[in-house]
Amino acid sequence: MEFSSWWCKPAAYLLCAGMLAPPVFAFDASLQGSLEEELRAALEGGSLLIEQSNAETDVSPQELVSIAQADYKRMLAVLYDYGYYGADIGISLDGREASSITSVAPPQQVNSAQITITPGKAFRFGRAEITPIVPGTALPEGFRPGAPARLSLLRDAVSAGTTRWRNEGHAKAKLESQTITARHTDGTLNARLKLDPGPKLRFGDLSVSGDSAVRTERILEIAGLPVGETYSPKELSDAAGRLRRTGAFSSVAMIEADTIGPGDQLAITARVVDDKPRRFGFGGEVSTIEGLSLSAFWMHRNLFGGAERLRVEAEIEGIGGDTGGTDFLLSTRYQRPSTFNEDTDLYVLGEIEQQDEVNFFSRQLTIGTGIERIASDQRSYRLGVALRRANTRDAFGEDQYTLLLLPTGATFDYRDRLLDARKGYYLDAEVSPFYAIKGADNGLLTEVDARVYRTFGTETSTTFALRGQLGSVIGPGLEDAPTDFLFYSGGGDTVRGHDYQSLGVDIGNGQIVGGRSFLGLSAEVRYRTAGSLGYVGFIDAGYIGREAFPDGSGEWQSGAGLGLRYDTPIGPIRFDVAVPTSGGDDTSSWQVYIGIGQAF
Repeated sequence: MEFSSWWCKPAAYLLCAGMLAPPVFAFDASLQGSLEEELRAALEGGSLLIEQSNAETDVSPQELVSIAQADYKRMLAVLYDYGYYGADIGISLDGREASSITSVAPPQQVNSAQITITPGKAFRFGRAEITPIVPGTALPEGFRPGAPARLSLLRDAVSAGTTRWRNEGHAKAKLESQTITARHTDGTLNARLKLDPGPKLRFGDLSVSGDSAVRTERILEIAGLPVGETYSPKELSDAAGRLRRTGAFSSVAMIEADTIGPGDQLAITARVVDDKPRRFGFGGEVSTIEGLSLSAFWMHRNLFGGAERLRVEAEIEGIGGDTGGTDFLLSTRYQRPSTFNEDTDLYVLGEIEQQDEVNFFSRQLTIGTGIERIASDQRSYRLGVALRRANTRDAFGEDQYTLLLLPTGATFDYRDRLLDARKGYYLDAEVSPFYAIKGADNGLLTEVDARVYRTFGTETSTTFALRGQLGSVIGPGLEDAPTDFLFYSGGGDTVRGHDYQSLGVDIGNGQIVGGRSFLGLSAEVRYRTAGSLGYVGFIDAGYIGREAFPDGSGEWQSGAGLGLRYDTPIGPIRFDVAVPTSGGDDTSSWQVYIGIGQAF
């Protein structure tokens, strides 16, 4: 009997390959020694061996030898950071000291790794000096005689000293020398650090590197670096921030020259990389109450080569919903950065909008222009002029008006997170005087939105969030005020649990119009678990009145409910269920709200 052997050679090759491949094994690693809890945790966190033993992937013995030998330096660095300068470190693999094993002849198998540390005496500073420093420099609190001699305190002291010198204009401040002596007899560490502040410098010329479609003169204008003035890290950071703020660049870096130029000037290079000039997007949302909503936008980030931005948006809402009819918005906005100075932008806008709500209808055209002053990353101010033409209809009848608007506003945003704030506050206020060219009376529209956040706890935490909203129309009476300037309450942005815009001013016969005054109050308690889930309890209240300022003569409504949050990289997914607690809606009804980000 004969057998074909064509398959034998490949099988033999595979068998041999399997025999020659280095085996991989799981292993256990432990840390031994009489150690304080904080030090033990730091050593375990710094050990690659312990990290690998907790991982699900296996490694070869040769790799384990390399990891163990690298752990000597890592353990020593942790011990120095905690002030232990005479420690003994032993690392063994199956009883063999890792330092004695060569990587070319590793063991065939490793089952256990043991790190043994005798920390010895904890050293304290006998002398802690750093000179020269700017008067008032805030050195690390622990950098003083008698305190634990942690190595990180030396680094922090140098950083604090050089940073303060840089803030005073000494851009090239550095550590010149250090004398560090450990006295093992009494467990003290004497540290003498000497800084070299270097000369006080001024900003030299700003140049641009990178093949950018934005004109060089516009890059310099937007950056606004104060050439010739005293060097300042903040000014340098602000210049980079202005360039990033345009959106025209995917990367911005401000590079200081290595050498000092004539006249103690320091040249700066702005290294920029362009972002894609055009961008578009679209989205959709379905709600049982508001129906189908569709939106899209197109944007150009560098329209004329000066980092000008043009954005065109279209949105349609209320398709098949119960909030009236179909709403739509078509808008375009042109923005030119650094027009009047480096922190003031010019904008021009145009909008066509239709609002077909339960209690009113409005179709309007608005064109306008204005300026926006960016005072900092948290503060901005705006001033504009606009012309609005509108056709409206409500319980008082149909109307047409033409208004000249002077919108003026400010935004203070000191929240730590945009979609899930845990501390800080937010304030947006806008005052818009309006002059009636046709079909209305002169007046003033005011809107304020204020929010504050405070959190207690770390791994599991509780956040208290409060929100207050205020709206007012001063001047025209209720019948003569622009219909789309009046206020309603009810729905996800005001009082959850009540129908959308269910509270207004009742003028009889079951007819409702908006009020001249609005007050909204909301409070949430947000509890976060150690995982991705969070729980929320909330209560909302809203007030609508005929009068220009809330005086209690109007009507209130309130709602309360519970919610779930699930954390994602783009923000928490929100699921809220709310019921009315007072007001005109049936208290047995309930509403569901789903979205991304907190309610406020």
